[in-house]
Amino acid sequence: MARFHYAYQKIVDLKTSEKSQAEWQLSVVVGKLTQEEQSLRQLQSERAVWSEKLQHASLSAVSLSEIMTIQTYIDYLDDGILRKIGDVKKAESAVDAGRKTLSDRMVDEKVWLKTREHAHKRFVAEMTVKEQHELDELASVRFMYAAP
Repeated sequence: MARFHYAYQKIVDLKTSEKSQAEWQLSVVVGKLTQEEQSLRQLQSERAVWSEKLQHASLSAVSLSEIMTIQTYIDYLDDGILRKIGDVKKAESAVDAGRKTLSDRMVDEKVWLKTREHAHKRFVAEMTVKEQHELDELASVRFMYAAP
């Protein structure tokens, strides 16, 4: 029996490779998003600690310069939190773009795999017809030799 050879196999391989690459890129941007979110939580936690210190400082006998220093640091943390929120939004956008890219790549790969599958089915059907013709021909030849 002849062996199936798909003329566009390199395209199928390319589409599979592109899908794998999109999966890898998505995992990278998801990791970056996780990292940015953790960094944001750390900043927010640190801000909460310093806000509590500021409250305690305002209730106790602490110098005005120390209160101002704490407030300045809290303002600095607020700026950092705002920047980090922007970074998280950028990372979320990158994840969304990565998901869309992966989805597109998966569709492309599926289309080409289906095309290959249909070509294989046609090949098998053609081979079955050829084999049947050969068997019919053998049967005819045997019948002719067997007839007196």
